Amino acid sequence: MTGRGPLLAALEWQLAAGVDEVVGFEPADRFAPPPERKAPAAPPPASRAAAVFARPAAETAAPGPAQDAAGAGDLDALRERLLAFDGCALRKTATTTVFGEGPAGARLMIVGEAPGADEDRQGRPFVGPSGRLLEQMLAAIGLPREDVYIANTVYWRPPGNRTPSAEEVEACRPFINRQIALVAPEVLMLAGGAAAKTLLGTTEGIMRLRGRWSRFGTPDGSIDVMPTFHPAFLLRSPARKRESWRDLLAVKARLESAGS
Repeated sequence: MTGRGPLLAALEWQLAAGVDEVVGFEPADRFAPPPERKAPAAPPPASRAAAVFARPAAETAAPGPAQDAAGAGDLDALRERLLAFDGCALRKTATTTVFGEGPAGARLMIVGEAPGADEDRQGRPFVGPSGRLLEQMLAAIGLPREDVYIANTVYWRPPGNRTPSAEEVEACRPFINRQIALVAPEVLMLAGGAAAKTLLGTTEGIMRLRGRWSRFGTPDGSIDVMPTFHPAFLLRSPARKRESWRDLLAVKARLESAGS
């Protein structure tokens, strides 16, 4: 019994010092070299049957945004697929998704760059001062806003209204491409240099692109494209409205010739 006294005293001291668990019965030698690790055994060779019936990686991988967008048969289906899409970081900071609005089959479709603060609050494209100016521009050529389909190349507002990054634009590209194909307008008007560069695949600025007809290809054909200034730019540079008016007249003439 007397031999246990020192051990009990040591145990009581450790308890008083706050020791509440034992991590090992032998002291660890911190200077000893680590034990050798054996190489993992090679997996057994796949059976012939497994090789025959194995599915290619492309078949088992989850579909990407291009497949998601291309599989949408109408605008409602495309909207649902976009709402389920989480491949663009902008949706994490935006208030809402601004899909676009207007009638399917509209003769004129307008595409801008990205939603701003007003669009983010209301969930509609081209509202606020830019939207009011756009409506006045359309009315000047006899088109009410309700007859035009309006969207953006990016569906969520960038923080601080900054320019969308190349990655953000590319993430949304399959959806706007499909959206244009589903609306199938006779004329596509691109508002601003960012939208024009994205959809026309060019590095030219809007000063050189505006007023010049281009074509946008879809699986069902191609669409006449007129790049022009963004309404927000016209609010800052009203002297440029004269050039935008010429672009609008060209759009009106093209619609009239197509409808005759």
